[in-house]
Amino acid sequence: MKKNLALLLCFFFSHAVFHFLAQSFAVLLPSIQQTFGVTPVQIGALITVREIAIGLISLPGGILSDYFARHRAHLLSGCLLLYGIAWLLIGWAHYYYVLFGGMVLIAAASAVWHLPSLVELGARFPDKRGTVFAIHGAGGSSGDIVGPMATGLLLAYFSWREILTIYTTLPLVIAVWTFLLISRLSRQEPTWADKKTPTPRTDPKVNLGLCWDILKSTDIWLVNVVAGLRSMCFSVLITFLPIYMHDSGFSAASIGFHFGLLWAIGLLASPVMGFFSDRWGRKIVLVPALLYSSLMVAILAFYGTGSLFTLLIILLGFSIRSDYSLINATIIDIVKGRAESTMLGILSFSRALMGAVAPLFAGFLYQQSGMKAALLFVSTLFLLASILFSSARLNRAHTL
Repeated sequence: MKKNLALLLCFFFSHAVFHFLAQSFAVLLPSIQQTFGVTPVQIGALITVREIAIGLISLPGGILSDYFARHRAHLLSGCLLLYGIAWLLIGWAHYYYVLFGGMVLIAAASAVWHLPSLVELGARFPDKRGTVFAIHGAGGSSGDIVGPMATGLLLAYFSWREILTIYTTLPLVIAVWTFLLISRLSRQEPTWADKKTPTPRTDPKVNLGLCWDILKSTDIWLVNVVAGLRSMCFSVLITFLPIYMHDSGFSAASIGFHFGLLWAIGLLASPVMGFFSDRWGRKIVLVPALLYSSLMVAILAFYGTGSLFTLLIILLGFSIRSDYSLINATIIDIVKGRAESTMLGILSFSRALMGAVAPLFAGFLYQQSGMKAALLFVSTLFLLASILFSSARLNRAHTL
C-alpha cells in the first residue's frame, strides 16, 4: 500500500506540473497577444490546434500505451520531458506560427501521459477509483491555483518568455522522479505489465475488438459526449477569462489571483465529491454539479462585475474542476479493466474534436458580442451535459 501511495503522490505532483504550466500560459495569453499583435480568434485558434492535436494523438497513444505497458516508466517520464521542451519552444518563439508547433508538442505530451497514469491508478486502487481520481484531479487543481498566482506576480519582474524558460525545469525534475519510482516498483512488484509473452491485454486487435463491444453494449459513448461538452466549457473559460479580465483593466497580479482562486475551492471539493461518488454513485453527485456550473456561469454572464465577480469565481470553483475526475472514474468503471488505455484514447479523440470547436466559436462571440455571449454559450453546454448524463444507463456496478 505504501508503494501505491508513493505512486499516487508522484502522479499528484506530475499532474500539478502539467496544470501549473497550462494555467500559467492562460495568464500569459494577454501578454502573448500583445507581443504578436493577434486577435481573440487567433488566440482561440491556438487552443483549437491543441485540442485537435490531443484528439489525433490520443487514439494511437492509447493503443501504444496498452501495447508497451511494461515500459510505462519510459512512456510517462518521456512525456514529461517532451512537455518541458514544448514550453521552451513557445518561450523562444519569435513568430506566431511557431506557437502552433509548441501547442502540438504540448498536446502530445499531455494526451499520452494522462492515459497510462489513469489506468495505473485505476488498477492499483480498484475499490476507490472515485476518491483516487479526485486526488489525482486535485493535483491538477493545485497546479491550477499556484501557477496563475505565481505567474501574475512574476510578470511584474520578468517577461513572459523568461517566465516560461524558468518553468521548463519543473517537468524535467518530475520526469526523473517518475522514471526512478516506476522502474523500482516494476522490479519489486512484477505484474501483467512486466510479462514478455503476448496477452489479450497487449494485443491491439483484441483491444480494439473489446472497445467496440463496450461501445455497443453500454452508454459509455454518452458519458463521453458529456466529457466532450465539459471539455468545450473548460477550454473557453481558460482561454477567454484572462483576456476578459485584462480588457476590463485587471492587473497581471489580479488576473493570476482570480484565475488561481477559480481552482482553489476545487482542491478541497474534488476529493469530497469523489468520496461521495464512491459511496452513492456517480450520477447522484455529478448531475447536480453540472447543473450548478451552468447556473454559476449564467449568473457570471449577467452580474460578473466588481466585487461580485470575485465571489462568483469562488462559487464556480466548487464544481469546475471536480466534475471531470468523476466522468473519468465513470468511464473506467464501465470499461472494467478491458483495454483501458485504448478505450481512453478512442474516447479522448472524439471529445477533443468537440473541444476544438469551442475556442474558435467563443472567440468569434467574444469579438462580436463580448464576454457575456461567450459565457452564455458555456452555460448552455453545461446544462446540456447535465441532461445527457442524467439519461445515461449506469448500473450499480458502473457507479460504485
